[in-house]
Amino acid sequence: MGWMPAGDYEVALDENGKVICRNGKGRLLKSVPPKIADEQAVIGLRQLTEWLERHERDCRDQVENWMTRSLPVPTAVLARLWPDPSWRTALRDLVVTGTDGTVAGFLRDADPERGIGLVDLDGDTVRISPEQIRVPHPVLLDDLDELREFAVELGVEQGVQQLFRETYVRGADRDTGARGVDDYEGGVFKELRFLVGRATSLGYRVRGGQAVLPVLEAGRGIEARVWVGDYEGYEQTETGPLTWTTPQGGALTLGEVGPVAWSEGMRMAAALYAGRDVEDGEQAA
Repeated sequence: MGWMPAGDYEVALDENGKVICRNGKGRLLKSVPPKIADEQAVIGLRQLTEWLERHERDCRDQVENWMTRSLPVPTAVLARLWPDPSWRTALRDLVVTGTDGTVAGFLRDADPERGIGLVDLDGDTVRISPEQIRVPHPVLLDDLDELREFAVELGVEQGVQQLFRETYVRGADRDTGARGVDDYEGGVFKELRFLVGRATSLGYRVRGGQAVLPVLEAGRGIEARVWVGDYEGYEQTETGPLTWTTPQGGALTLGEVGPVAWSEGMRMAAALYAGRDVEDGEQAA
């Protein structure tokens, strides 16, 4: 972006989206002088910076939504989004599969004419032209450990956590007839507002005294829920059991919970529990 006049100075955005300023002699200043803080050019650039930050978050959230739901994404849509740096950062280096679940490789490009550019599992750069691809949840990847090792070799840095996202697999020893798990129950917080604040800061909804995470798996809506408390915000509370329900609130048994809903629910419960008040001698999660 070019320089814009602001009083006796000029302002612009640098490559990191920060407002920078130079004086009439062209010398770059360490910060924007307070006396031009109300100049329209400065206000406009700061508003643009805020919009870009929101746009980047929205792109990451949307791509994460595709992943947690394993939704098919038309390649034509990817090609339209790819020129946008925020979308490209969120999408680049994600492991993508065909609609049959077969891993195609690490996403590197999307072009309306040349198709999808990938680094395949042999380390070769290839192009494919499917109508749709999927961004699978990592718990659905059979060779997750091998893909993680290969990603390290390639120097992959994913804008959206996929390969190195925390995953949880339901063990064979679980009672599939049970209606919840207590692995992360009993995490004490001195005040309810601290636990609610932790839940919302992690991106979870809080409704009816519970942290709620909606998941769409195999076309079916499921909600993972952890009790956080619904009384006075300054009173002590503790995390309750993790349960799964239909969107209407009907309780599900563990045997009715799919692998993505299980993994994401356990991930939420673990993240909430990790913020508990730790007593002397107790090791934090």
